[in-house]
Amino acid sequence: MRRDIFQAIADPTRRAIIALIAVQAMTPNALAEHFDTTRQAVSKHLQILTDCEVVSQQQQGREIYYQLKIDKMKEIDQWLEQFRKIWEQRYNQLDDLLQTLKSDKA
Repeated sequence: MRRDIFQAIADPTRRAIIALIAVQAMTPNALAEHFDTTRQAVSKHLQILTDCEVVSQQQQGREIYYQLKIDKMKEIDQWLEQFRKIWEQRYNQLDDLLQTLKSDKA
């Protein structure tokens, strides 16, 4: 099954994993220490993140380290940009209205 970036961020645990490995590459055991869950559960989340191409694996000796593929996160930013523009426009309209109301009171 083909997964996309939005499936990766749909779960709060996966978002937390992304935040952790954005700082440094980590092993599943190291990640599991940050959660009240099993290593197997963390591994399932890592598999989904891998399927979504959000993380990559790097073997170092006996350990596998997961690291964030930051370029993949740009897809989220590009999708959100359309909404950012809408909200900026609405905030600007609100600011204009508030300035008008302020001027009318003066």
